[in-house]
Amino acid sequence: MDSQELSSAHLIQGPSPPGPPSGACPGSRTPGGRKKQDWSCSLIVASLVGALGSSFLYGYNLSVVNAPTPYIKAFYNETWERKHGHPIDTNTLTLLWSVTVSIFAIGGLVGTLLVKLIGKFLGRKYTLLVNNGFAISAALLMACSLPAGTLEMLIVGRFIMGVDGGIALSALPMYLSEISPKEIRGSLGQVTAIFICIGVFTGQLLGLPELLGKESTWPYLFGVIALPALVQLVSLPFLPESPRYLLFEKHDQAGAEKAFRTFLGKEDVSRELEEVLAEGRVQRHIQLVSVLELLRTPSARWQLITVVVTMGCYQLCGLNAIWFYTNSIFGKAGIPPEKIPYITLSTGGIETVAAVVSGLVIERLGRRPLLIGGFGLMTLFFGILTVTLTLQDHAPWIPYLSIVCILAIIASFCSGPGGIPFILTGEFFQQSQRPAAFIVAGTVNWLSNFAVGLLFPFIQKSLDTYCFLVFAAICFAGAVYLYFVLPETKNRTYAEISQAFAKRNKAHPSEEKMDSAVTDDKTNGRPETDSSSTLDNYVKNRIV
Repeated sequence: MDSQELSSAHLIQGPSPPGPPSGACPGSRTPGGRKKQDWSCSLIVASLVGALGSSFLYGYNLSVVNAPTPYIKAFYNETWERKHGHPIDTNTLTLLWSVTVSIFAIGGLVGTLLVKLIGKFLGRKYTLLVNNGFAISAALLMACSLPAGTLEMLIVGRFIMGVDGGIALSALPMYLSEISPKEIRGSLGQVTAIFICIGVFTGQLLGLPELLGKESTWPYLFGVIALPALVQLVSLPFLPESPRYLLFEKHDQAGAEKAFRTFLGKEDVSRELEEVLAEGRVQRHIQLVSVLELLRTPSARWQLITVVVTMGCYQLCGLNAIWFYTNSIFGKAGIPPEKIPYITLSTGGIETVAAVVSGLVIERLGRRPLLIGGFGLMTLFFGILTVTLTLQDHAPWIPYLSIVCILAIIASFCSGPGGIPFILTGEFFQQSQRPAAFIVAGTVNWLSNFAVGLLFPFIQKSLDTYCFLVFAAICFAGAVYLYFVLPETKNRTYAEISQAFAKRNKAHPSEEKMDSAVTDDKTNGRPETDSSSTLDNYVKNRIV
């Protein structure tokens, strides 16, 4: 028995002596002595603090540039005239503004590609902590661009903020997926989407003229970004690293056991250790795979295709087009222009409420119904919206029906498609494949984001209101694919989810990995049974 197996044997000796775990909330037992599942104080704090400094900032930066647009363009014009002696021409100004908006997606792609490299050495928690450096530096650059009179500082700041978003949207779902019990993995994973929606709403709220959406205060809209990053920077160090990362990649069994106890809020973590060690038994000799190796892995083929489809539909489903038409539709409904920013807040509120409701019901309904139903409802309401926009001049009540369709599309998106793709990416893959899988998912996400920003103006110019039929077709295709391919992952272990794809992949991941482990054992001169004897004996004792 090697040192790792000795450590594993130490881990599974059985329940430790009773005592209050460090992360337990008071009242974690029911009157009959049976423990409530799952929500410890440490788990709640980790999810809230992690999301505040990560997905919240991503959502905030999606909406924060809308309110100060005229003031930023005026700042660009003044800076250009001071440097070159003449006002900026319209085409150059449009180009600079387009770069300012779209470079966020380019930074996101760069951040996604950096995740595996940073995460391999720092782990999930410290990757999130280091990422705060990008957010704080970006906030300082953008907030100081007006006093410094340098438009390049704002553009570079947007790029760095994109890098922060790319890292955050990969590292945070991985961290939340690996620290949560399978019974609440979906609800905890939905925290990512909830805080994206809260970030969008906060950006809309602070952009109101009564707050920071004025010519003299718009730089503070970007300076606010540093506050959530600082909160995460001072809070997250007191929470444990992902126990799966500690066990599989750092081989720190004692640290993994301590992290499990803290996050689960109980002393007896034997059942959770059984599941992790069962996965570790067949992955003990497997190193982190590269993206190319993942693409060549038969046992992960359909998981990868499904992640690409869901992430593609996540960005290409047309929600960005909704924001383009919101103001004009509200105007057609007779809402005064000065009141439209306040009415637009309703869209951010609907987003947040729908995401919270989805987080509450995801463990009852499952991922499949919410994801397929969300895309299906978006298809329906996009079709109705196309009709109402085409006929909006025929009756005074039709624009109000368009507003209802807009709110329904936003609610349908946030109820499932807005957050579940990140959860599925964390659930579909084994520990050794997960970082590469998030690189693939993030690349599809950010490239699709960039493509929508680049191509939508041309689609809208060519098709006008009929452009929504393109998005309806994308949502319908995504719903049909997921109906036939996506298995339900609710309350399943990672190994069980892999087995659910085994028939379609025509390859069994556990057998492939076991063969690899056995080959390595023979090469190293160890008997084949050593890698599993400790766990097998433990399971037999538990059955007795």
